[in-house]
Amino acid sequence: MNEKVLSTLEYEKIKQAISGYLSTQNGKKELEELKPVDNPRTIEMWLDETDDGAHILRLDKEISIQKLEDVTPYMKRLSINASLNGTELSKINKILKATTYLVRFFNGLKDDKVLLKRIYKIINEFQTVPTISRRLSDSIDDDGRILNTASKELNSIRRRMEVVKSEIRSIMNKYTQKYSSDLTDPIVTIREDRMVLPVKAEKKNKFGGIVHDRSSSGQTLYIEPASTVGLNTELREKQIEERHEERRILAELSDLIRPYQTEIINNAKLLGHLDLINAKAKYARAVEATRPAISVENKVYLKKARHPLISMDKVVANDLYIGEDNKAVIITGPNTGGKTITIKTIGLLQLMGQSGLFVTANEGSTIGVFDNVYADIGDEQSIEQNLSTFSSHMDNIVDILNSITKKSLILLDELGAGTDPKEGAALAMSILDKIGAVDSEVVATTHYPELKVYAYNREKTVNASMEFDSETLQPTYHLLMGVPGQSNGLNIASRLGLDSSIIDEARSLVDQDSQDLNNMIVELTDQTKRAREEADSLAENLSAAQEIHSELSEEFGKYQKQKDRLVTSAKEQANEIAESAKKKANAIIKDLRKKQQAIGKVEVKENELIDAQGQLNALRHDVDLTHNRVLKRAKAQHNFHKGDDVKVKSYGQRGVLVKKLDNNNWEVQLGILKMKIPESDLEKIKVDNDEKRFNTKVRRTSSSGLSTKLDLRGHRYEEAMHEVDQYLDSAVLAGYPSVTIIHGKGTGALREGVTKLLNKDRRVASFGYSPANAGGDGSTVVKLR
Repeated sequence: MNEKVLSTLEYEKIKQAISGYLSTQNGKKELEELKPVDNPRTIEMWLDETDDGAHILRLDKEISIQKLEDVTPYMKRLSINASLNGTELSKINKILKATTYLVRFFNGLKDDKVLLKRIYKIINEFQTVPTISRRLSDSIDDDGRILNTASKELNSIRRRMEVVKSEIRSIMNKYTQKYSSDLTDPIVTIREDRMVLPVKAEKKNKFGGIVHDRSSSGQTLYIEPASTVGLNTELREKQIEERHEERRILAELSDLIRPYQTEIINNAKLLGHLDLINAKAKYARAVEATRPAISVENKVYLKKARHPLISMDKVVANDLYIGEDNKAVIITGPNTGGKTITIKTIGLLQLMGQSGLFVTANEGSTIGVFDNVYADIGDEQSIEQNLSTFSSHMDNIVDILNSITKKSLILLDELGAGTDPKEGAALAMSILDKIGAVDSEVVATTHYPELKVYAYNREKTVNASMEFDSETLQPTYHLLMGVPGQSNGLNIASRLGLDSSIIDEARSLVDQDSQDLNNMIVELTDQTKRAREEADSLAENLSAAQEIHSELSEEFGKYQKQKDRLVTSAKEQANEIAESAKKKANAIIKDLRKKQQAIGKVEVKENELIDAQGQLNALRHDVDLTHNRVLKRAKAQHNFHKGDDVKVKSYGQRGVLVKKLDNNNWEVQLGILKMKIPESDLEKIKVDNDEKRFNTKVRRTSSSGLSTKLDLRGHRYEEAMHEVDQYLDSAVLAGYPSVTIIHGKGTGALREGVTKLLNKDRRVASFGYSPANAGGDGSTVVKLR
């Protein structure tokens, strides 16, 4: 893309807005280098990445990356065998820790079956070196200070230093209390890295020792008492040993990471790329942007497109489409009616889409893939500047015409303006013919009425205009496709009170064709406005009708289910009645047969008895219960076999079937007892093999008193670690999915302790620092199993 169009369409302002969501130097560097491309596969890949980031945000999650600096200069120093200082090593470790955190984070998303198009592939490119990260974490805190745990020697030296300092302070405090009147101030101060007392000059002989400094007035001497000289000397020696050991540790750590320079630089770049993806997604959410489809045929259709730099409560959305039959769009309308913003919106959204950004338009919008976007857009100048303005525009248009291809998009504002109207209109039409010959897409704005006729008569050229409300004399900023802009000068003048004789005279000077054209445009505009209002009304009615239809469908479904249940219930009741009658009838028929046999005389014919029984059977209504899940489960629970585990409902006890005694009773083993139990009092149960005879239930209960946050600030290390262990037990039992442990930043001892404990804890699924706006590395979010 040419740099001029990026400036004209304010593309850099979009990048500035995205930059506010970045936290890494590499992310900011990649954003600075970001420009629109004309490769459809690259655009699709970038949009997939932004889509992944937006999907993660929709899940109320975030690609959380703390502030990271560019470590490339440090890697260059390592390549020449230099040693890094603590601050530089700390920044490298932040990259290693961020890499480990993100790998865990996205592994968690994989476990949760979250589908992403591109980011999982990026994560696979990370190369973690956990052993080196742990070594750095044990040695350097986040501020670059070397920790006592960096080496046993350093720990021993510092512990001895603390003991010596404590002894010196104790002696010095005794001096300040006992000889306070001999001191300028009863305090202990430092001179030449040694603890001294501010002694009044006249009292120096009372203390002895070494004078290290004198006040500017000469009234105060800074004396190291003789009793502390030996301790101060030892402290000084230990300080020298400490510096030597620190240098040795830094050299060792530098040597440790030196073989991994390539991996660290690659990880840093990937972190920056993920940071940019996250920033793109956050910006899209902030401006309510959506993912566009891509048309390699350059059919651009932006639904309800909005300019992203105009506040959403002020901007007017318009449908914009070019391509196919609309290769050239000529927009006419009054000044300040929105023509310039409209063509800027088309150009800027196209640049955003070709940069892998979502566009501020509704779902289902489509962008093209242009090899370049050219724009000649400038503010209207004063009369005195017309000549220079016209020349400037012509220079720009000459450059454009020499560069365009059939894959280019050209945006021309006030084409042909700045010269004689007749010449300007003729020149504008010739320029549009030249662009049409190349077959480029072009959107142009103009005031010239001749171009309305030009657009009407030219193939693949369409008129468009910005709507103007003649009642309020205000523009509505709505774009009307297919309708040329009307001339409102005489109407406006009339409504503002200009004498009617003047208006009539002016109308007589306008030729009849122009008046007829203007009247036709007024009528078309009114028709289009009514059509849009009716379409909006119909859309609302359709939405309401669809909602009612959905509710009715749901209620009808409920009614059908209820009806089926009622019919089934009625049939079952009828069957019960018929079954009862049938039993009674069978009993009567049986009795009659016995009597007939007894007297040896057939009073009732057999076929009559069979017919009567058939009529009784016909009273029964069959109910299809083959698909009734409840009955299936009930039947399965009463399909007993020897050895089945059962529950005796009357006792509430479990047992095992030993043998079937008769049609209605079973012998059941209940513990050490064997009992005869009716089959109707039994219910089959399913028991795991491990549990076969005993079933112990462990149930999580919610804890109304347990917070989801544990604050360790101000606690001692051992006490804090014990608290974390107990708190995780309570959180697991409470059923919490995740908790937050607040350890603060400080020296980093609590943070490192918490990290070590969580690394080894089987109750922990994953963990990582809180987002930057929720405490950053001052607290850790723990996801529990």
